[in-house]
Amino acid sequence: MSTGTRSTTEPAQGLTEACRALLAAVGEGDAGRVPGLLAALGPAERRSCVPALKELRRDNRSKWHREAERRMTAVLVAGAGCHPGAAGAATWIGSRDFTGARARHPALADVVEAQPEEWQIEVVGRLAAKRGSGWNDALYPLIERVVRRTGCTVPASDDFTLSWLRSAAGAERGRRGTPDTLLERLRRDPFTPALLPRVFELENVAWHLDLTYTTRSGDSWPAAIAGIAGPGPDGAALFGRDELIDLCLGRLVRGGRPGDQKAFLGVLAALAPTPPEYAARVRDLLALLDGIPAVAGHAQQVLTELDEAGLVEPEVVTEASVVVLFRSEKKLVRAQLGWLEQAARRSPERSGPVALAAAEAFGHPDTTIQERALNVVARRLKAAGGAVLPELRLAAEALNPVHHPRAGELFGAPVGESGDGDTAWDELLPPAPVPAPLGEPIATPVEVAEELSSLLVGGETGVAQFERVLDGLVRHTHRDRAALAEALEPVLRVHRWQNVGRWRDCGPGDVLYVAAAVAGQADVRGLVFRTKGPHPLLGGETTTYGTVLAARLAEAAVRLGIPGDCPPLLLATPTDASGAIAPEVLVGRLAEYEAAGVAAGPADLNAALLRVAPTTDPAVLAAADRLTRPAGRWAAVWLREGGVPAQSSERVLFAPGRDPGRRNAWARWWEELKRLTVAQKGGTTGPAGPAGEQLDKHFRVLLDATEPSVNRIRAQSRWPWSPTAHWSAMLPHHREEQAARWLDWFAASADQEQRGAAGMLVVLAEAGGPAGLALHLALAYCLGARYPEDRTAAVDALLVLAARGDLDGALLGRELGELVGHGTVKPNRLADSLATAAGTGAYRTVWSVLATALPPLLAGEAPRGTVDLVAVAAEAARRCGARGPLPEVTATAGRPGAGRLVKEARALRDTLAAP
Repeated sequence: MSTGTRSTTEPAQGLTEACRALLAAVGEGDAGRVPGLLAALGPAERRSCVPALKELRRDNRSKWHREAERRMTAVLVAGAGCHPGAAGAATWIGSRDFTGARARHPALADVVEAQPEEWQIEVVGRLAAKRGSGWNDALYPLIERVVRRTGCTVPASDDFTLSWLRSAAGAERGRRGTPDTLLERLRRDPFTPALLPRVFELENVAWHLDLTYTTRSGDSWPAAIAGIAGPGPDGAALFGRDELIDLCLGRLVRGGRPGDQKAFLGVLAALAPTPPEYAARVRDLLALLDGIPAVAGHAQQVLTELDEAGLVEPEVVTEASVVVLFRSEKKLVRAQLGWLEQAARRSPERSGPVALAAAEAFGHPDTTIQERALNVVARRLKAAGGAVLPELRLAAEALNPVHHPRAGELFGAPVGESGDGDTAWDELLPPAPVPAPLGEPIATPVEVAEELSSLLVGGETGVAQFERVLDGLVRHTHRDRAALAEALEPVLRVHRWQNVGRWRDCGPGDVLYVAAAVAGQADVRGLVFRTKGPHPLLGGETTTYGTVLAARLAEAAVRLGIPGDCPPLLLATPTDASGAIAPEVLVGRLAEYEAAGVAAGPADLNAALLRVAPTTDPAVLAAADRLTRPAGRWAAVWLREGGVPAQSSERVLFAPGRDPGRRNAWARWWEELKRLTVAQKGGTTGPAGPAGEQLDKHFRVLLDATEPSVNRIRAQSRWPWSPTAHWSAMLPHHREEQAARWLDWFAASADQEQRGAAGMLVVLAEAGGPAGLALHLALAYCLGARYPEDRTAAVDALLVLAARGDLDGALLGRELGELVGHGTVKPNRLADSLATAAGTGAYRTVWSVLATALPPLLAGEAPRGTVDLVAVAAEAARRCGARGPLPEVTATAGRPGAGRLVKEARALRDTLAAP
């Protein structure tokens, strides 16, 4: 980082007058003067300006005021002209420091175009080839301008193509009233032949393809692409229909984001292939049957029409059935069964293959689908003949027991009496997870630097990597500060600590602050950690967990900066990835501190005490009693008394109601909220030390009293971050307390349909401590989450708790019954989650939950979708051999009629009443 000893507007010394004039203009932020000043410089003079321009870039990159913005634009323009080599110029122009409006300044184009044509072509080629975060969309106009003017090869990288797509070949001008449509512009654009085929290979393009510029024909991407296949004004077509149809079908077969798939399906609809064109591509259509529902449904409809027209082989219907009848979407399965029956009606000789194909649906999880398939088989059985009966009997074993009697009558032999269908299933649960050990400390300074670099560039990082890096910085500073500083130098050259406050929460990446302190690049002398006033590690919306992490990092940085005070290691480094510390390890570390005559840092000690595992091992407790310094004596008391006791959770209904004082609608979403949540009394901070030592306030707040409130909702909605594994690792033996404080995030996955919270539920399931009401309520919410990936994570957490013996099925069922009754959890989503869990073999676990959840739902008017839960319960009860009547199930089964709910209730009743 620049020391700032020279003003950013003062020209560098030792340069020619022309160079000084250029740097003065740059320092003043006058980018418009730069091209003219550059023209007066020779190659050597331009090269001599580069070091000063680099320093100006460093000085201004972290400043956000208008003058710094203008100055950075001028730096970009000047640097583009001062780098004589195309590679260096491209690296400079494509730097992440120069984004947005800076790269669109006309002076940059003037400077580039003043260079030789070969230089220009190489520069824009290198810029267009940048990928991902290295691509700067603001450079597209510059690259486009050079490519069009020079006639060089059109770049075809993904990002350049996407920028071309965004520009819509001048569509922004078309929206302002120009008479030409998108189709007409594409026909004239020389980029179209090279880039249009690449559009079919891009990801995340749905928004652009769905955009319609005007209501005129040919002014949307699907219509324009279809129009390209037709003759233009000169009678020629840029692309043939066959080529575009193949490109579109090929993209759909490859799959991708659902939005993209639907967008390209719109393109295919615009191309409107004829039946003969589709018939020539039957294999592609069959492949699409495995796609998203919209794509599969289109392919199924087209294939059905081709079959009716006699344009495909008879085997196509059975081949399609193998794929479709195993799908979960009932609409597709019903349509496939309808297609099978229509095929057999048109050609009775196809009845045998049709009956066998329909039997594929006997194993479908929905019993109504099973019944429909059985009906199709029954109607075609006479025409099919007796040759198909052996295979049909075998397939019928997969039917729900409620259909076994009818299947036995149809197929001439009992079904479901082989002994496998009604015997109790052996519960299959995953092995109880064991946290991965943290491993040996990092051995050398070079390895510390490598791990730090990996952490800083890797984005999301695990608890183990962060803790090992922090511990490695402390250990190797204690051993050889100079060697560690030398190893860190190349890392800190790339990742510079800005030493300023921030808006974001303190996170693992801020271990860079400690590394900068080791190298003397962060001034930590006399810096006392505080939560009020400016601090390099704290921002305006720092969470309580971020504050704890900041306290640990600040303390480590300060101690590393004081000669003779650097500890040999950290007390709070966990021994496994959950964040827990083995008690014998903590006692050993405290003994090492005493032997070295080093005092424990308060934040380090507090964090260690909250992480240490409870123990009753007499050898460990005896070793702790031999410690003599204050930290060791407190740890001995802490271990002997069991640390912070577990808190119990009290169930609360949070319904804040209207707040007339809030005017902004966006800030009032919670006013209609009715959310089951919990409250905890708090008030316990663990045993005090012999001298009255208590946990510091930054750590006590982690276990403070909590209850639902409008203020808590507001505070958490302001945070642009959510719980992480690092938060959980601060309290690895208090998952119930963590679940109570994070319950709003888990609940929002169901009642606010937010995405991503359930991943942390798995972390809590694998953590230590009691699993009480808060954790089970969090699990209940996530089992009914909006997004499938969250429900899958909740199922994982359910199975982990069951495998560890921590799941209270009755408690979970009670909470689920309440949430479904409130309308918070939709029964169909819950049924999907529990069916997934049952599908892993955890039938007894699923039944233990539903046996409590179902009765209140069936006691009155069952919420819509309850039938899916009853179906899952019937299968789980049958598989695990559950017995004993449930009055609500019996009453529902006794209702008149033949609705699906009554049928499923009867199946469950009969299973529970079996001998």
